[in-house]
Amino acid sequence: MMGSRSAAALLQLPVRLHGIRLGQPVDVLLETGEWRVLGFVVLCGDDVQRFLPIAAAVLAEGEVEVGSALLLLEDVDFYRRRAASLRGLLGGAVTRGASPIGPLRDVLTGDDGTIAALVVEREGEMEQVDPHGAVVTPGRAAA
Repeated sequence: MMGSRSAAALLQLPVRLHGIRLGQPVDVLLETGEWRVLGFVVLCGDDVQRFLPIAAAVLAEGEVEVGSALLLLEDVDFYRRRAASLRGLLGGAVTRGASPIGPLRDVLTGDDGTIAALVVEREGEMEQVDPHGAVVTPGRAAA
């Protein structure tokens, strides 16, 4: 386990199978009740978006590894309907109860997909806050 990583930074990593580039993550889909990463929306080399479940990915140094191209699933909309888009949540207002915390700038995830912290901006500084009990109201329409 490499510890917590920026989900936004994971979007910069290529998805590869045995070193062969299959595509590029364009979004991270989250389950916000338990604060877990469900997987990635990947733009593949054939210009088709596919879903890569976090359980089928290895978050390696410099890449997201997959054991088979068959793990990139066709029905992205099925997963989008059941999850929150990280891109859609970025900039949204984070609250806990009635207390505003600040706009969401990123989430920190463990290799197993658990969200360790929400990164919010408070008084111009980035701050990590516990995700449990936090609610994010999207700042714009989801992509």
